[in-house]
Amino acid sequence: MILVLIPGLWLDGSSWDEVVPALDQAGHRTHALTLPGMESKDADRSEIALRHHIDSVVEVIDSFDPANGKVVLVGHSGGGAVAHAAVDARPDRVARVIYVDSWPLGDGRAINDQFAAENGEVPLPDWSIFDEEDLVDLDDELRAAFRKRAIPSPVGVARGLQQLSDARRYDVPATVIACEFSSTTLKEWMEQGDPNLQELAKLRDVDYVDLPTGHWPQFTRPKDLGRAILASVGPA
Repeated sequence: MILVLIPGLWLDGSSWDEVVPALDQAGHRTHALTLPGMESKDADRSEIALRHHIDSVVEVIDSFDPANGKVVLVGHSGGGAVAHAAVDARPDRVARVIYVDSWPLGDGRAINDQFAAENGEVPLPDWSIFDEEDLVDLDDELRAAFRKRAIPSPVGVARGLQQLSDARRYDVPATVIACEFSSTTLKEWMEQGDPNLQELAKLRDVDYVDLPTGHWPQFTRPKDLGRAILASVGPA
């Protein structure tokens, strides 16, 4: 199976480095993406919009021969929004989409328009900005390593509005790997009509996997995250 790994804000493809070995050893072909504007801290990202990230994932999907089967998209955090839009663009080419501590972003919504921006980019905020649930298991050593590697995200990605058009996206099987909040809590919020989860509630085939930790399981529990992904996609 071809697995396309999509990082969230402030991260590049190397953020998946400790997750990839388990997937490769199981016989899957992994492609950890570095999205436009995230090539380095010095990259020019002033003109990068959400659509550029989506288009880059669609381009990767199109690069694979359909004769070799469909792909699986794995999106962490804001990368889940990008993955969902790519599903919308290519619903017939995606076998499953896996949301890692994230969920599908609905039409007209932004990944996050609350983080402060500087010179057209959104730097990793101070830890005090995050909720306690975000930071579970992210000890001082991991925080320091994360901040050292963090790359500012384009403001056009964080604040850009999602644009969706193909209702077939609701038929693509999905898995939600719930980390900072349990799957039970997410389902309760959906039943209560949480506007952030309205798009998730429309999916017709969703599995839930609980992986209790903070918002960055690829750092805090990478081996367990790899196993959770494998459990979702099955053998190669």
